[in-house]
Amino acid sequence: MFAVADTKQLVADQIITPDQAREIEARARDAMVTMAVNAVLCFGILAATGGFIFWLADAFAVAVLGGLMLAAGLWVLSRDGDTYRMFGNASALIGAGMLIGGGTVELIDKAEDIAGWAFALAGAGIAGLCAWRLSLPAPKAGFVLTALLLTGVALHIGGFALLLEQADLFGGIKALFFLYAAVLLALAGWYTDIRLITAIAIVPFAQALDTGSGYFHAIYVFYSPEPTLSILQMGLLIAGCVLLAQRSAERSARHARVAAVLAFVVANMCALVGSLWGDVIGEHLWGPDFFDFADASDNDAQWAAYRAARDAFYDQATRISDDVYSILWAVALVAMIFWAAHRNIRGLFNTAMTFAAIHAYTQFFETFADEPLAYVIGGLAAIPLAWGLWRLNQRMAAR
Repeated sequence: MFAVADTKQLVADQIITPDQAREIEARARDAMVTMAVNAVLCFGILAATGGFIFWLADAFAVAVLGGLMLAAGLWVLSRDGDTYRMFGNASALIGAGMLIGGGTVELIDKAEDIAGWAFALAGAGIAGLCAWRLSLPAPKAGFVLTALLLTGVALHIGGFALLLEQADLFGGIKALFFLYAAVLLALAGWYTDIRLITAIAIVPFAQALDTGSGYFHAIYVFYSPEPTLSILQMGLLIAGCVLLAQRSAERSARHARVAAVLAFVVANMCALVGSLWGDVIGEHLWGPDFFDFADASDNDAQWAAYRAARDAFYDQATRISDDVYSILWAVALVAMIFWAAHRNIRGLFNTAMTFAAIHAYTQFFETFADEPLAYVIGGLAAIPLAWGLWRLNQRMAAR
């Protein structure tokens, strides 16, 4: 597990020497500087690539300039020394990006009917070739190969997304696609050891049950049509990631911890939705759909038939009220705060504390603003609860 250390205090307590403290601080600083440099470099490469493609606006010109920049970048990278390596990386990636991006634009514009399969196959080929080259001892141009591998994964996923859209496929096929995309992104993040990519995998994973965000009426919102099922889905992922982190080497454990924290964030957002509106389990998955009644004679009859079917579904469906959701969410947060603190899983602990504050703030305005007795009961109940958790921690630590 990671531990946060105050190096100055450790030196004062004579646990480590001043030289050791400086080394720890230097390594931490180098890691942050490297992250900042790579972020700026990637942004510049993406901006330049897109700008060249749309500025030239000609397939032949984009291909020629892209090929020349790719060749120049690879030539620089083939030379020994690190002085100009960053420029070689930038040139090679801009050139490769122009070739791939330009080809993508041309296919969509000139042959959209075959573009999906072309993207899926080409992306798989690019990603596979780069993964193979990276697996060899001491590969040159590792930064370029890693970036191209991720580009291939994105192109592969985008190709299948285009195929689904063209075929107008929804339901189970769409859910399987999102799960496949999530697994592919997680594997790509682990293979390249880039935790940002692993974190992004939570987006398609959540969308398997249509949980996500969207733009509605001049605001961005988070929506979860099936909060209970999404919480169970995220709970399984959290449990799996925590077990994986405990039983894996640190490299894999880092990615598992990131995925667990992101899954916990999404689960808490779903719980927030449930605490505000409750949940009718399965309503949006196997409940009646308004468009199932599109053959009705008029709109009023269509709505009437839909409402009748919906009411019949409500009568036999499992419903969780917003009040029950609020209580269960609070209990779950307390349990997670204690467990994560005892196990020193800082990411889950910080996330649980954050959402505990959000939950308290939300319920104050939504439910208990004019109920002071609720605060008396809650406050008094928190005292023996805190004492019980403290005693439990003592017993667990003594084992």
